[in-house]
Amino acid sequence: MAAVDSFKQDAPTVALPGLGRALILAGKLGQKAAEDIYRKAQTGRTSFIAELVGSGAVSAYDLAHTMSTAFAAPLLDIEAIDLQRLPKDLLDAKICQAYRVVVLSKRNNRLIVATADPSDQEAAEKIKFSTQMGVDWIIAEYDKLSKLVDASAVSANEAMEGLVGGGDFDFEDSVISAAADVAEVNTSEVEDAPVVKFLHKMLLDAFGMRASDLHFEPYEHNYRVRFRIDGELREIASPPVAIKEKLASRIKVISRLDISEKRVPQDGKMKLKVGPDRVIDFRVSTLPTLFGEKIVIRILDPSSAKLGIDALGYEPEEKARLMHAIGRPYGMILVTGPTGSGKTVSLYTCLNLLNKPGVNIATAEDPSEINLPGVNQVNVNEKAGLTFAVALKSFLRQDPDIIMVGEIRDLETADISIKAAQTGHLVLSTLHTNDAPTTLTRMRNMGIAPFNIASSVILITAQRLARRLCPQCKTPLDIPNKTLLEAGYEEEELDGSWQTYGPVGCSACNNGYKGRVGIYQVMPISEEIQRIILRDGNAPEIAAQAKREGVRSLRQAGLYKAKLGLTSLEEVLAVSNE
Repeated sequence: MAAVDSFKQDAPTVALPGLGRALILAGKLGQKAAEDIYRKAQTGRTSFIAELVGSGAVSAYDLAHTMSTAFAAPLLDIEAIDLQRLPKDLLDAKICQAYRVVVLSKRNNRLIVATADPSDQEAAEKIKFSTQMGVDWIIAEYDKLSKLVDASAVSANEAMEGLVGGGDFDFEDSVISAAADVAEVNTSEVEDAPVVKFLHKMLLDAFGMRASDLHFEPYEHNYRVRFRIDGELREIASPPVAIKEKLASRIKVISRLDISEKRVPQDGKMKLKVGPDRVIDFRVSTLPTLFGEKIVIRILDPSSAKLGIDALGYEPEEKARLMHAIGRPYGMILVTGPTGSGKTVSLYTCLNLLNKPGVNIATAEDPSEINLPGVNQVNVNEKAGLTFAVALKSFLRQDPDIIMVGEIRDLETADISIKAAQTGHLVLSTLHTNDAPTTLTRMRNMGIAPFNIASSVILITAQRLARRLCPQCKTPLDIPNKTLLEAGYEEEELDGSWQTYGPVGCSACNNGYKGRVGIYQVMPISEEIQRIILRDGNAPEIAAQAKREGVRSLRQAGLYKAKLGLTSLEEVLAVSNE
């Protein structure tokens, strides 16, 4: 019984962490001392290792050597590390702070991480989850490692504080003055200097990198900023998650949004000067998520609508069809494609060509993205009752020549647009469909009579944006004929007179691509297609007739761009269906 009582007395009363057990096995710490230190750490809400070294029970030097031996891990004098040469942005600073670790380098898909406690499985799992990479530990003395972690945090903070907001740019005064219209604005919050500079820098960087959108995304333990460049999202920055509220407030104030409303989505606009005579518009959209408001800012460069139709990438026959259609005195021209496919730029390019002193042009959009002098632009406001249909009815009383409707969303808007096209007006609009033939059947499904479709629609353009191969580093590819045939090329095209190219990647591009090129299916509504519509024909019938009339499908248009070496076959297959 005495032996049993002795065993009960010596048995551990708390579940010690791996570090404590390793020190007991190495004879560096007694069981009771380890338990006392662990309880003290829990009471004081500190880490076991901090309490261990702070109490003097084990020196940082002894701890590091013991851990190196026990876990067969290399030992490093962390003071020999140059802080400036450490890799940046491989691991969130909050994780480094919480677990007292420092990333030393990256080897293939593994991180080399300095730690004083290699038994910390929670830290290892957190790093793996955050980076999607494995972890190899290097042992360092706890006190020296802590100093380096703190120094890294200060350095990151200083970098944030020192973000340069200079350069020849600023927010427009007219937009900044909107802050006065917002009730109870917390000036100290929204005017926080580092946040203002950070936002300025992100917007300017996005413009310089030719990004189309900026995504500000809050999560539970981190915050990230991504840019959409050439159609692909790329992570650009991981600022401290603590700035999410201040950053959202700053963006809302200059976008004339309600900073107190965080429960529902909001939409707004702002401007940024990037030169003495250059102003860029931004469209702002907020969305409440689990851990804060996600904000997406779209860059709207008015100059893109003035580049001319040749810059959009239309082939000569496609351009001729479009120019003939916009030269007609009345009728409806529809542009279709997914969000971000360049529909707005295409419409405004056409409007810019039509914008003459003797022409009255009115547009209804949700919202107006590009400011075009000489065009009467109206922002749809559903809450106030200003819908597309209401705006169109008003336009018809304003003696218009040309009407542009941002999107045909319902039967009422479609009916008024068609009546306008049938009564002497040129109407331009967009629909969300996959290609030109399905646009006609989509209108039929909306409830529009076949006669009205056939008598009003004169041309439909379906479009996509494909990434353009970098001219400096693109490389010839030897693709088997079987693969080319499966992609959609005809047998007679494989005569060896052309070459396919693929991406490589260089300092001048983004993974082998630089910019984007338009892929278009331009389908005029011929008399034969009108007959198919009138007899309520389906999309395949219309597509077959369009093909007989020389209209390329989106896949064929993309394959032609690949044939010219403008984009890759892989990119064409990704953006088109067949």
